[in-house]
Amino acid sequence: MVARVLVVEDAEAIRTAVGIALEEAGCEVLTRADGELLERDLAAFRPDLVLLDVMLPGRDGFVLLELVRELSNAGIVLLTARDAVEDRLHGLRTGADDYVVKPFVLAELIARVEAVLRRMGRLRTVLEIGDLAIDVEASSVSRAGRPLELTATELKLLTFLAGRRDKVVGKAQLLAAVWGYDDYAANLVEVHVSALRRKLGSPALLHTIRGAGYLLREPTE
Repeated sequence: MVARVLVVEDAEAIRTAVGIALEEAGCEVLTRADGELLERDLAAFRPDLVLLDVMLPGRDGFVLLELVRELSNAGIVLLTARDAVEDRLHGLRTGADDYVVKPFVLAELIARVEAVLRRMGRLRTVLEIGDLAIDVEASSVSRAGRPLELTATELKLLTFLAGRRDKVVGKAQLLAAVWGYDDYAANLVEVHVSALRRKLGSPALLHTIRGAGYLLREPTE
């Protein structure tokens, strides 16, 4: 799933878990604890879908929902502990595409996000970074039109990094997302990143940020 998703959720644990799950599903994710910067984020990040908590500090989710509908054509999924029928109906009638009640299962949330994106025709399967093209559905990668032969792990690693393009990703985060490891195994990451970097060729796309992790970005002049 290649899409930009803006998550607005004030509970840090939920915000972090949802953000990671969406990234692992191949999304480019921006998370916020409130809607203070919503107008700017809609213009700069241009999300395909916005996940909105209803009970937010400051402007609540229903107010922000109306702003998203006014300023953007992004899909909207509401997250809330308020499960009363009138609340769900109000959200749907105001313009939400779906309504997920807390507590929820992450896998179901991802499936619902994917369903909304598919209905809207926003479920992109090809991610481009410069002359690099990652076809998520076909599990293929090419650069400047030339196919690259990647292992399944290298493809998963590249797709995860592409979902966080222009952001530094730490080794521990890669271990958890790509291998499902909680233990520290820096050498495992280093070996696969090194192999992937060689296959991607030049000019360099994948960079090591000393002491922080790795960064995938479009080459600059």
